[in-house]
Amino acid sequence: MDMRELLVDKVVVNIGVGESGEKQKKAIKVLEMLTGNKPVTTYAKRTNQTFGIKKGEAIGCKVTLRGEKAEKFLKNAFDVIEKTLSERQIGDGWLSFGIREHIDFPGVDYDPEIGIFGMDVNVVFRRRGFRVERRKRAVSKVGRNHRIVKHDVVEHIKEKYGVVVE
Repeated sequence: MDMRELLVDKVVVNIGVGESGEKQKKAIKVLEMLTGNKPVTTYAKRTNQTFGIKKGEAIGCKVTLRGEKAEKFLKNAFDVIEKTLSERQIGDGWLSFGIREHIDFPGVDYDPEIGIFGMDVNVVFRRRGFRVERRKRAVSKVGRNHRIVKHDVVEHIKEKYGVVVE
């Protein structure tokens, strides 16, 4: 067991609809269909009259995936974006990218009743031993040599998923 090995901590999939009602319920169905997990509703933090959004209104949904489900979803998502990412989409211990149409996923057909939804995918990486920052007792800091930098993320996704970083 290598302590420096990068692991996928979590994958958060978010669909921002921008309005509550029927469209938001359809987005929940899409996320549940793609991930197999029950989505959580996201709410507006503040009122924006330009877009007709009130504070506290349901405007989207998200799902957090961990473990094998996260790995499986990530492989499918990288296939959808044709395994190419920009260097701007990667940071120290994370990467983010968007998917324009959910129907690009394998095994998903277009349903005129649901429509087409795009989504944001955010991936957080970790190494073994990162728990020392989050535990209740004897909290400690992760050493500088053990932190994850952008270069580590790029190398990991190239090696494990075959993703090209431009």
